[in-house]
Amino acid sequence: MGFDDKVKHKADQASGKAKETVGKITDNERLEAEGRLQHDKAELAEDVDDLKKKAKDAAKDVKDAFKR
Repeated sequence: MGFDDKVKHKADQASGKAKETVGKITDNERLEAEGRLQHDKAELAEDVDDLKKKAKDAAKDVKDAFKR
């Protein structure tokens, strides 16, 4: 996961949380749900990127172990 992706995910999380909050304040259920979805999608994307990195690192470790 690159730095740009990490920044984008964090920005999407913050934007989603802001939409959710505005939706709650204005009693706009649609905006609230949209914000929650945006926030959750960004968190999931971040988690997937982290998992990919861990899997890649683990594969490298296994490969290195067989080289010995």
